[in-house]
Amino acid sequence: MASNVKKILTKKSKFHELLQAQVGNEFAASQQYIALAVWFDNEDLPRLASHFYKQALEERNHAMMIVRFLMDNDIAITIPGVGTPINEFKAPRDLVALALAQEQQVTDQIVALASAAREEGDYIGEQFLQWFLKEQVEEVSSMKTLLTIMDRADGNMFYVETFLTREHVGDEGADSGAPSAAGGAL
Repeated sequence: MASNVKKILTKKSKFHELLQAQVGNEFAASQQYIALAVWFDNEDLPRLASHFYKQALEERNHAMMIVRFLMDNDIAITIPGVGTPINEFKAPRDLVALALAQEQQVTDQIVALASAAREEGDYIGEQFLQWFLKEQVEEVSSMKTLLTIMDRADGNMFYVETFLTREHVGDEGADSGAPSAAGGAL
């Protein structure tokens, strides 16, 4: 009797292991952005809060894009837990500096993934990561811009809120070339 159950690959390459870990990294980034958004929301800074709530959803979607890629390629996946995000801050600038550092770290992780895919000759995996590499350039640039605006505002959060209302930093809209997310992007 033949089984209709799909066979899932349980043996993973270094690239697949790093990709699995990146799911957790993306969920952790999402949680950190939620913590930043809540802090700004609690401080009555609605544009900054909205910006980071959107960033949280974007990171969640990135995790689910990786999940979809793994499932589509019949690679076993386990959804990892994440640690507690940083919730205590002294000044608004600290939150944006943390977000920039986080985006730079994610960029390093994505570059390591692309390198592993290339080293293993996983051309499909390498191609999948091209969108993420492009996305990280935009993410780092957006956070650098926001940090620059914070510095220029010199503590006057009204200027930062006005800038975000006017400029929509990092809000380029949906990218038609983005990979599909498991369960659909939010």
